[in-house]
Amino acid sequence: MQDNLISLAGCIVACGQDSSPVALHRGRPYRRDQFAAAAGHWATVWRRDSARRYALYTQDAYPFAVGLFALLHADKEIWIPGNNLPETARQLEREGCRLLGDWPEADPFDPDAASAEALGGALETLDLDIPRIMLYTSGSSGQPKAVPKTLRQLQAEIDTLENLWGNALESACIAGSVSHQHIYGLLFRVLWPLAARRCFRSAMVLSPEMLLAGGDPARLCWIASPGHLKRLDERSPWREIADLAAIFSSGGPLPAAAAAQILSFTGRSIIEVYGSTETGGIAWRRADCLNDAPWRPFAGIEIDWRGDRPHLYSPYLNDREGLALDDRLTPLEDGRLLLHGRQDRIVKIEEKRLSLTALERRLQETPWMSEAYALVLARHRDVIGIAAVLSERGTARLKAQGRNAFIRQLRSQLADSFDAVALPRKWLFVNSLPLTAQGKVNRELLTSIMNTDTRLLPRMLAAQTDAAGVRLTIRVPKELAYFGDHFPAFPLLPGVVQIGWAEYFSKLFFPIRLPFSHLEMIKFSQMIRPDDELLLSLEWREAQRKLHFQYSAGTHSCSSGRLVYGAES
Repeated sequence: MQDNLISLAGCIVACGQDSSPVALHRGRPYRRDQFAAAAGHWATVWRRDSARRYALYTQDAYPFAVGLFALLHADKEIWIPGNNLPETARQLEREGCRLLGDWPEADPFDPDAASAEALGGALETLDLDIPRIMLYTSGSSGQPKAVPKTLRQLQAEIDTLENLWGNALESACIAGSVSHQHIYGLLFRVLWPLAARRCFRSAMVLSPEMLLAGGDPARLCWIASPGHLKRLDERSPWREIADLAAIFSSGGPLPAAAAAQILSFTGRSIIEVYGSTETGGIAWRRADCLNDAPWRPFAGIEIDWRGDRPHLYSPYLNDREGLALDDRLTPLEDGRLLLHGRQDRIVKIEEKRLSLTALERRLQETPWMSEAYALVLARHRDVIGIAAVLSERGTARLKAQGRNAFIRQLRSQLADSFDAVALPRKWLFVNSLPLTAQGKVNRELLTSIMNTDTRLLPRMLAAQTDAAGVRLTIRVPKELAYFGDHFPAFPLLPGVVQIGWAEYFSKLFFPIRLPFSHLEMIKFSQMIRPDDELLLSLEWREAQRKLHFQYSAGTHSCSSGRLVYGAES
């Protein structure tokens, strides 16, 4: 179906007279000519602006598409970050970017705007070879990095995708559980459907029920990630999932158990895509119940080995000299590849090299742990932190032994394989690893809750998240700065600190963007002392703009209340 593709360079021109649907956004359909008119309008506006670089972030995909093509036609450099957190904003502003879209301090733009004046100068074919799109990613090292992309590179990827799966998708509507602010979502949720004249849903779908609401499964394509697919269970709508036009997954290999479950309930396999922001797509496979199922390289991909290090040569790269890969690969005689995980998560702790991947693997080999994620916590001396999802046996062992004895046993399991200085010092037990909008482990969130300054914040022991809210198991540190004045002879945790902690952690877990308004129903029932272990329960009620919190010790409530946000009416 490649012959039917619209070139990204001429997308706005081709859409100008096309009345077919382009997207479903906030409950209403948008036509392609409306999309072209809006992009043309904003291109005219932004062409007059002296700013050269724009950082584009939107929650929904349709405004993003309008902003992206408007900025391209305005001859701007577009930086696409993975999130809109305050630190990301500060980094981008240091790079000289003007913030555009859904940033706390930026003016949003209206994707419905259009004017006759705009259409004259904006609808020209774009240059394919100017690298004006910068995907701003933290990469494997955690250091922010801008990866330049040209329209030619992105077009080459779209051509490949359409050649492989265009006939299977036909006119399916594209819906995604991953963000368009990442290369996978950008290609599969926005650029590919635009070029192939398929409609796409603007908002992310967070569950298969949301995906299927109001749509014929056979006319839908699901752009998912391993994190979303492995959460399916026996209660999922399997009959409708089986009828979907296609399901894609990327961001990491799909666990064998999840692939086997999907195959068992639907009789179909997921299309997995292997690649990264830096490399673009490398290979694909049909997921089955084997972790080591081979991957088939995309057309034009070549990999050679320099010693033990694979080097990639790809039409999606700027560098014709190739790119060294940080993945462990084995080539097969038929041209396919086996993927064994990444080898680049190597860190130094007290000058000792440590593979975070190997540490995670060793913990997951114990009978007590289902998942583990290791990260470096920067302190006066760097330490290793572990976020762990316990198995049923692990949960029972933790309850029977107590936290300290259980952690000592976990550390003893690692002692034979890892240097003592590299053994984990911080542990957080969670019911599921938090994910970003791209379906990857949310390292920033884990760092924020594990690496707290215990002079100001509590020590985090465990976290549980579900539809009802967040429950955090915390310990009140003896060294807390607030105890000195309240009161030296009988230290108590001040009520204002309890309220401050509730707001601090709620803003890590919930999308609270409104200003604080006032307090409601604050009640202090029991004193909180140094070394107390507490359960902090948080629930954000969006419709009411209220945060409900409660501190409890065992069955006793220590304090509770509501924080109200937004201007008072």
